[in-house]
Amino acid sequence: MMQFTESAAHGPPPPLHPTLRAWPDFPYNSSSSSSSNKSAGGQLSSLTNAACMEQLLAHCAHAIDTHDATLAQQLLWVLHNIAPPDGDSNQRLTAAFLRALVLRASRSSSSPCAALAAALSDVNHDSPLTPLSLSPVSLAAFIDLTPWHRFGFSAANAAITDAADSFPVLHLVDLSTTYSMQLPTLIESLAARPEGAPFLRVTVASPPESTSPPPTLDMPLEQLGARLVNFARSRNVSMEFRVVPSTPADGFESLLEHLRLHQLVTDPAAEALVINCHMMLHCTPDESAPPPETAQQTAAPIMLSSLRTMFLKALRALEPTVVVVVDEDADFTAGDVVGRLRAAFNYMWIPFDAVENLLPRGGEQRRRYEASVCWKIENSIAQEGAQRVERLETRSRWTQRMRGVGFRAVGFGEEAAGEVKSMLDEHSAGWGLKKDEEELILTWKGHDAVFASAWMPSSLR
Repeated sequence: MMQFTESAAHGPPPPLHPTLRAWPDFPYNSSSSSSSNKSAGGQLSSLTNAACMEQLLAHCAHAIDTHDATLAQQLLWVLHNIAPPDGDSNQRLTAAFLRALVLRASRSSSSPCAALAAALSDVNHDSPLTPLSLSPVSLAAFIDLTPWHRFGFSAANAAITDAADSFPVLHLVDLSTTYSMQLPTLIESLAARPEGAPFLRVTVASPPESTSPPPTLDMPLEQLGARLVNFARSRNVSMEFRVVPSTPADGFESLLEHLRLHQLVTDPAAEALVINCHMMLHCTPDESAPPPETAQQTAAPIMLSSLRTMFLKALRALEPTVVVVVDEDADFTAGDVVGRLRAAFNYMWIPFDAVENLLPRGGEQRRRYEASVCWKIENSIAQEGAQRVERLETRSRWTQRMRGVGFRAVGFGEEAAGEVKSMLDEHSAGWGLKKDEEELILTWKGHDAVFASAWMPSSLR
């Protein structure tokens, strides 16, 4: 099991590994003596635990952001030598952060750092990730590798099915990064109800691919929707599928307008409105994000709330039957890159460690899986401004937000927890489930990974 350090206060990182001398000896040249090479090898081997790798990465990030190209070059050289991208889970994790730092350096306003990144462009860490697009069947198999998404599917579907009770129509608004891969199991759950299934109306937000981690779907969502409608029909479930182009960058403005117009012609007593937020809410701009371009180009007043808060308030105004929030339990909102790097390093080890003994090294499945993780790391470390969409918040912060706009938590029943546990039995023993007040939490070796929560407007009983 990997060792980790707590996220420290931001600013210049603390001193490096105490047994190392100052950096002028790095990189070692070919004329170094044999004893020097042995000493260097010993020093490098002493850096291969997670805590030291985190320190090196933090120092490198600070050097890049302070335009210290000499120190950045020395640290990048050390990291390149101790973190092969095909090594153990610690090394692969570090290699992913190394590549993100090289990309950040390439975008630096400092010409020395940009030149340094260009010089490293032939290193395997800096090779661009190949865009991956999968068929629905292949995407479903990709998702089934671990319970990272399946946990949320199981918990959310239980809450959604409960919300559909006594309603002839279930209107599901799907805000998901998984291209509606949750729907087949939901359809089967609805079809199994003794009283029969409600009419299923699905509205899907279709954001730009740049806001979602790979892999992407190899067909338009409308085409996928037609297949899902046929699948539902085969299960005796009547279904409608509508795609609304909308982006988290503006707080899903077009989607909200569509839902408001729909409510004008709908009897609220006949339709259960369920908002399913699966790992997409954190892509909406938070307080640290720059204002949207439309606000910058107009004389609009200064926003007193973030688009994230404004979106949640707009959801509350729709009086939904239930809102389900499934997301990753981490904090990537620090304004400085060193703070984000430390938080991300102490969280993103989980997906790397989870497949260490599950998928063979060099295999296509592992490459696809880790490419998705690397995308998230690169977005949170190499990008800034509107391009940085991986703005994760902890579940405690989401709880504050939901309560602050007028929602109350709704607990998951024993049946929902039982379904999640049965699903986890299909995966590695390291995965676990715990309940904290009203929330369900997916854990890996005891560490919180993903949470699921359900919410109702405070005025509803």
